[in-house]
Amino acid sequence: MFFTVSKIFELFLAPVHLFIFLAIVGAILLFTRWKTWGRAFSAVSALALLLMAFGPLGGFLAAPLEARFPPPPDNMPPPDGVIVLGGAIDERLSADRGRPTLIDAAERLTAPIALKRKYPNARLIFTGGSAALLGSPYSEADAVQRFWRQVGLDQNDILYERRSRNTYENAIFTRDLLHPKPGERWLIVTSAMHMPRAVGVFRKAGFDVIAYPVDYRTSGDVGLEFPRFPTKALGLVDFAAHEWAGLIAYRLAGKSDALFPAP
Repeated sequence: MFFTVSKIFELFLAPVHLFIFLAIVGAILLFTRWKTWGRAFSAVSALALLLMAFGPLGGFLAAPLEARFPPPPDNMPPPDGVIVLGGAIDERLSADRGRPTLIDAAERLTAPIALKRKYPNARLIFTGGSAALLGSPYSEADAVQRFWRQVGLDQNDILYERRSRNTYENAIFTRDLLHPKPGERWLIVTSAMHMPRAVGVFRKAGFDVIAYPVDYRTSGDVGLEFPRFPTKALGLVDFAAHEWAGLIAYRLAGKSDALFPAP
């Protein structure tokens, strides 16, 4: 139920989606006796989309999330394992084309290749099934296994968790697979913006996790950032808003150990 509700809310209440829907409603109202409301809805939607596409809102929302967990030092002791979260594969295109199709979060899959070679004795696990609302016969783990096999990673000591649909299930199903013990140290690899929520959920599940953030979307400079690419800026707003909403929802549902987890 939590997964289904979150997908429905994401569809209708993501900022970009919300204002597009509001603009459509405004356009329809222009042909009715509620023209005043139609003009108001259309104007508000146009202004909001303009600010999101060309203003600093995306960076303003994303920067605190990405800055929350800095990368670990290069000379840190070897971890017991590396947990890689899904979200870097286009499931539909991968299934249609018969080959792994990576999206803009591809560093989630390329960074672990270097980590595995740096820490050969660390266990490597990928967690990710299908995030499709109605399910899919093709799991993200299938594509990742094929991709890592193609780049030459030894498959004998890699585990794949194929059932999870969201971050909470990533943590629960991975815990059931690995049975983490006190004192073990696990690197967790995911997008920097997603890291606070991921850390909170995995800590709640019993993992002593060390953040290894990748897939940065902001420069990290102090101050407001104005986007160079409006279409990417709209995506950044939605991604950041999704994470802030996720932090609140996961905490209220008791699935995270803190509202805004910290190192």
